[in-house]
Amino acid sequence: MKVQIKGKECIVTRESSDRRFTRGSWSDAESSFLYNVKKELIKQGYDVIKKRMWHDGHLTDDTHQYIRTRKPSGNPLKDIYVVNDSYAVYDAGERFNIDGVVSLSVYTGVFEAPND
Repeated sequence: MKVQIKGKECIVTRESSDRRFTRGSWSDAESSFLYNVKKELIKQGYDVIKKRMWHDGHLTDDTHQYIRTRKPSGNPLKDIYVVNDSYAVYDAGERFNIDGVVSLSVYTGVFEAPND
């Protein structure tokens, strides 16, 4: 699995040795897909965790997950979260199995207060 963050996009590309992501009895394919993306980002030096979005106060489905920076780093460009914005339309893990490439959205400055 090749993971590249380019601006506001995280492009995940299949490699020949990658496994397929399937639905389990307690989770969807996207959950294990995001777990593997998180492991690749950690290898690249990002301090990230995978978490359900509603735990952080996002008004989303209680099963929607994302990858985010563990704690504020002081640099808004390094404070990111990576999410499948099309979560309601398709499962990123299943799309990865079919297409071999998935584009996720990257948001920066996630710990900053919004400007009013």
